[in-house]
Amino acid sequence: MENEASGAARRPLGVAVVGFGWMGRVHSQAYARVLHHFPQLTVRPELVTVAEEVPGRAEEAAAQFGFSGTARDWREVAADPRVHAVSITAPNFLHREIGVAMAEAGKHIWIEKPVGLTADDARAVADAVAKSGVQGTVGFNYRNAPAVETARELIASGDLGTVTHARIRLFSDYAAHPDGALTWRYERARGGSGVLGDLAAHGADLARFLLGDIDALTADTAVFVPERARPSGATAGHTLATGGTLGPVENEDYVSCLLRFASGARGVLEACRVSVGEQNNYGFEVHGTKGAVFWDFRRMNELGVSRGTSYQDQPVSTLYVGPGDGAYGAFQPGAANSMSYDDLKVIEAHRFLRSIAEQTPYGATLTDAVHSAAALEAMATSAASGAWVGLPRSA
Repeated sequence: MENEASGAARRPLGVAVVGFGWMGRVHSQAYARVLHHFPQLTVRPELVTVAEEVPGRAEEAAAQFGFSGTARDWREVAADPRVHAVSITAPNFLHREIGVAMAEAGKHIWIEKPVGLTADDARAVADAVAKSGVQGTVGFNYRNAPAVETARELIASGDLGTVTHARIRLFSDYAAHPDGALTWRYERARGGSGVLGDLAAHGADLARFLLGDIDALTADTAVFVPERARPSGATAGHTLATGGTLGPVENEDYVSCLLRFASGARGVLEACRVSVGEQNNYGFEVHGTKGAVFWDFRRMNELGVSRGTSYQDQPVSTLYVGPGDGAYGAFQPGAANSMSYDDLKVIEAHRFLRSIAEQTPYGATLTDAVHSAAALEAMATSAASGAWVGLPRSA
């Protein structure tokens, strides 16, 4: 780890946030907290500009978080020489245009998944980042959990034997209410895919992060809430709307997918945004020839681990991650103290800023986003054709 940096020694780094819904708020909070947890950073984020087209929202953000300026048009951010790094937390349909423009303007980017509407969009942003020589970090936050990183180490070490099969689940009820507003998330033109881009993107990234390349997959999708009311004004998050004109939901509520990994392992990935009774039920189970590991996001700092030589009737024990696991020690002094979702984004902010300071990628990159997007595209293709679809391997 780098030597501790004093406040005076740290190089100031002008940052901007483009799009100030819930995720823009999360990024801003992460910038505000990052030096509290990672004092060894040699750069100091300074909040220069927040850009948001909804009237008044940028001004509220500036007043709350201390941005020195506001903008209605993200192009002002691209042209601002004071801005060196940009968080792109705008809706999916803007990811490609903003991401490419910021990279071409020499801005480092921290962009939320799924990085556009298609795999071509993700590739375009990745190519612009590579060509411009800037750093690019992607918001695959669940891989940042210390327990997930520990699970990956257990798998790689061979403690579980040879991995045979895995199951990854992402169930939520955020779209279960029939009065949920018909926002951009449900439109092909602005949201692209539905639960594929929103939740299964994380699942595809976790699958590859834990188990390596996916060789092929087959998938099925469904829409369970076919119509929603159009909102009468600006929305944030998952707003309810009643009495508005009904419009069609154009993308999927549910996906189930069978996976074949390059290693020979098999997998199941299932995601749903309309699961009544499920709130952020995200997690995985990975089985090997000698053991297994289990993780539930709602018990983020725990792992269920089975290992040994019993094979049959082998018990599962609870492992509480601690200061020696991942970035846990930056937040808590001892095992079994809780971490939060927002802490995962602070870890992500640290890895983004460290990438800039050292000109070396840390954490999830645009290459990871391209692989996730390719998996999502393969799922959509398979759901339409009923066939298995092959995927490209990592270089």
